[in-house]
Amino acid sequence: MVMGAMIFSKQPLDDSVLIMLPQVKILHFHHCSFEDFLLSTFFVQELPEISTVQDRSHNERQLSVLCLKTLVSSKLHFNMCNLESLIIENINIQSTVKSIIPPLILYSSLCWVNNLIQAPSDEKMTEAVKFVMYEKLLFWLEVMSLTGNVYEAYPILRRASTWQVCFQIISLKYI
Repeated sequence: MVMGAMIFSKQPLDDSVLIMLPQVKILHFHHCSFEDFLLSTFFVQELPEISTVQDRSHNERQLSVLCLKTLVSSKLHFNMCNLESLIIENINIQSTVKSIIPPLILYSSLCWVNNLIQAPSDEKMTEAVKFVMYEKLLFWLEVMSLTGNVYEAYPILRRASTWQVCFQIISLKYI
């Protein structure tokens, strides 16, 4: 799972994010050509028992589930950075935001749709997207804004509208 996540994730993932994948035993890889090796035909021939690492839909689904579980969890919540206390204490908000918003929340906020549109859908994923759209959308926008990614929110929601199930969830045609 770690190898598949490394190949198909939309951004580099650190150990704190990879450990959140189901049934993961953390491995450390430090060579930049490792991804090329994992995707090679040689790899499939030599290690067929773990060749599922090349199964894009399986790995995209795993990343989608990780992102959606993160977004529907209490980790994404109102006033993520406790801005009222930061303003009172006159603290640099931007540097504090980077230290408060965990990498998993940031990755999930930025990449959930990219993984989602590549993965086969099911009822649980549909329900998770529905929950994010109806219950967590403003919290997600807060993260996007605080991390300087607010201009990515519109393209992300536009890509979400291309996901076949999204039309059943919420009307995004006016985005």
